[in-house]
Amino acid sequence: SENPSVTLFREYLRIDTVHPKPDYDAAVQFLERVGTELGLACQKVEVCQGRVVLILTWQGTNPRLRSILLNSHTDVVPVFEEHWTYPPFEAVKDSQGNIYARGAQDMKCVSIQYLEAIRRLKTEGKSFARTIHLTFVPDEEVGGHKGMEMFVQRPEFKALNVGFAMDEGLASPSDTFSVFYGERSPWWIKVKCTGSPGHGSRFISNTAAEKMHKVISSFLAFRESEKQRLKSDSSLTLGDVTTLNMTMLEGGVSFNVVPSEMAASFDIRIPPTVDLKAFEKQVATWCRDAGEGVTYEFHQKCMDQHITSTEESDPWWKAFSGVCRDMKLQLKLEIFPAATDSRYIRAVRHPAIGFSPMNRTPVLLHDHNEFLNEQIFLRGIEIYARLLTALASVPPLPAEG
Repeated sequence: SENPSVTLFREYLRIDTVHPKPDYDAAVQFLERVGTELGLACQKVEVCQGRVVLILTWQGTNPRLRSILLNSHTDVVPVFEEHWTYPPFEAVKDSQGNIYARGAQDMKCVSIQYLEAIRRLKTEGKSFARTIHLTFVPDEEVGGHKGMEMFVQRPEFKALNVGFAMDEGLASPSDTFSVFYGERSPWWIKVKCTGSPGHGSRFISNTAAEKMHKVISSFLAFRESEKQRLKSDSSLTLGDVTTLNMTMLEGGVSFNVVPSEMAASFDIRIPPTVDLKAFEKQVATWCRDAGEGVTYEFHQKCMDQHITSTEESDPWWKAFSGVCRDMKLQLKLEIFPAATDSRYIRAVRHPAIGFSPMNRTPVLLHDHNEFLNEQIFLRGIEIYARLLTALASVPPLPAEG
């Protein structure tokens, strides 16, 4: 009696694509099978060894027009099984219709919703002027460096002729649906402090620890100011402020030895409204003020701050928002607080919206007992079917002749 779309969703959830050893081959074979069943053209692009992007294509009646890209990632984050009520890769459905599995929200639901929306439209005999491509990419959960970041530079991506892209969003506990038109820039900074070593019984001057104390104090004072700014202004969301967290601290060789070097690592997420050059000058000042021998290096430094238009004059947004109005979906426009593959798509100048149609759902990505209710899942298929109909029917734009 289970809806076949739900059955397919649960089948996909049972494929173990968890890091550090995701079974990408099984995921690609499963998705390729579904694509073939739907009559979609299949293409596999190995962007580097062991990392394949699967492209499924529903050809439009006017291939010269720019296409619609539906992106999703196949990998999921690790689990701590002792904290789960049900095994995280069995896709157990409880009596309320909640489906428990890693990837239920992030983002295997969206992958299947894309495919099932296309199944519905094809069954109805629909066809559209614009081509629809689905891309299933690896390694998003570890930064996308061996996935979408490499793929957007390849000729196979350029050949997709993308006009507008959709990618993942977040669940929303309220009646509203979150729509993300941009992302914060992730910066990972490691600060190293060198100083005078010596015996732990003495008051040694110019130690690495004293300098590190000043660095940490400066960084965390800024963190507190941004935290208070978010707390005091109800119009702001997490994506509107800069978050900063110290995530690693290194140094020392023994209890009785003052070390000559210490290091601290920081994860910083910066909204598109911030001047990145000015912010780096601030980082340099914090390090300089801590004393001699304090340096910093970037382990990640995203400088792209492109956002996607949400003006009604924009034809893509007009099509997207029009469907949402017709379906009486309340939208909340936000900057995504973390990072998704959308940033790589926007960086090569394609508009991209992050949207996972999951309202009335607790945000459980990366959390224990991640679940999605089957009725919310099925409603998402209906929403995507309507969105694809509108987006793939956007009239030719001036640049398209």
